[in-house]
Amino acid sequence: MIRTVVAGLDGSAESLAAADWAARESALRGLPLTLLHVWEPVPEPMAQAPLLGGETLQYWSEKVPRETAEGIRLRHPGVEVLTEHVPGRPADILTEAAKSAELLVLGSRGLSGIGGFMLGSVGLSVVAHAERPVVLVRAGEQATDEHEPDPAGNPSTATRFRPVVLGLDTGAPDDSVLGFSFEEAARRETGLRVVASWNLPPYYVYGLSADLEQHDRITRQKAAELAEVLGPWRQKYPSVDVVGISRSGSPANHLLDASREASLVVVGRRVRRAPLGTHVGAVAHAVLHHCTAPVTVVPHS
Repeated sequence: MIRTVVAGLDGSAESLAAADWAARESALRGLPLTLLHVWEPVPEPMAQAPLLGGETLQYWSEKVPRETAEGIRLRHPGVEVLTEHVPGRPADILTEAAKSAELLVLGSRGLSGIGGFMLGSVGLSVVAHAERPVVLVRAGEQATDEHEPDPAGNPSTATRFRPVVLGLDTGAPDDSVLGFSFEEAARRETGLRVVASWNLPPYYVYGLSADLEQHDRITRQKAAELAEVLGPWRQKYPSVDVVGISRSGSPANHLLDASREASLVVVGRRVRRAPLGTHVGAVAHAVLHHCTAPVTVVPHS
């Protein structure tokens, strides 16, 4: 069975932006796009009760995926578009759908032009429990946002993609997260910026202000660790221009800084089987709430 790119759809501006992003990703991957509209069942009398204009709730719930699919087929004529209209709890249905998807794409309401995401309970639950990569796309996301401006400074899709940015823990690098990031950069024929952050051990902090040589030694050591992790991947993807960025300080802050010029940001999420908690991680959580570029969360063991 061919995995498809699946976009969760509820008719909101953010889900429509996610559906368009998913269509562009489907074209890059040469895969069909599935628009999955989840609606929570209501008693039959309510479903059939007339709303404004005499149309029923059931009519509107069926209209959303149909009209969205028609629009995407017009804007992306090379993409095969499928639709599914499923009753149930959105978080449960979307998490289940992710199991058979190449990746799942969801919308997330933007706080402002620079404020990033407002991640709702459904999105957070799906990100925390999905077994496949989940992409969050803010409302208003445009294809031109992912490309460099043209020579005159105007938005354009005819220019090169902005780089893909990966947040990496060099102490526990995971091949699935690295592989996903390199593949996305290769598909876009763009570069990959790998951001690795580290904090000094507490017993170094007080002495380093007077020992710059020791500070430089630790900095070089961390940069060498990052280079060692990336070495085999550079050989596997020679066409991808890779830049390793190793800095001390907050991983989330450094990643958010790099994301401002990114077409896509990738973070990992360690799979945890405990029933309680959000299972997302502090860095991924911060990026999901504050990054303005599309963000992919890749689960790994």
